[in-house]
Amino acid sequence: MTTDDKLQYFLTICMEDAQGKSDHLLKQYSSSLEKNLEEHKREASRLAHLQVQGEKEKLQHKMNKELALGQMNIKRNFSRRHDELKEKLFTEIKELLDCYRETPKYTEWLKKQVKEAETFAGKEKLTVYLDPKDADKLSQFTGDAAPDTAVEVSQYSFGGGIRAVIPSRNILIDQSFDSKLAEAKETFRFELGGSAHD
Repeated sequence: MTTDDKLQYFLTICMEDAQGKSDHLLKQYSSSLEKNLEEHKREASRLAHLQVQGEKEKLQHKMNKELALGQMNIKRNFSRRHDELKEKLFTEIKELLDCYRETPKYTEWLKKQVKEAETFAGKEKLTVYLDPKDADKLSQFTGDAAPDTAVEVSQYSFGGGIRAVIPSRNILIDQSFDSKLAEAKETFRFELGGSAHD
């Protein structure tokens, strides 16, 4: 083997060794880059997931806020409409009571209320008051009332019915239409849902 052959052989061996080392370093570098890339992808994916989650939570919060505002508006509108309808209903009831007060049945009902008040008072002195608009019915109570009962016309209007006082026991018997309507109006609520009336 000549010196040139030896040199060529040495060069080939050196080149193959250098190529092997180069390939090995390239693989290591490539593997390291791939690891870095995977880590970067995972981190980017985690950050993107966190950002998406944050945006979802913001949107959910915004939707909940808008929903709550919408519900408040619906409740406010419902309450206002409920009050309007309730007012209309009780105005109609008042008108019907005014018509009822013109009937003989109303006078009979007044007499029944006076009798019930007398029964409750027993032997105690009793003063029964009629509404000023019922002054024309006062004459129908003279002679019918018990001896300890005085039937008078009130100075104040109370929408019909009677008010009676037992002074010795400090008791007021209030069977006035205004009081009954006020009580009913206080507790009245429209029922929602359910089936239609047959």
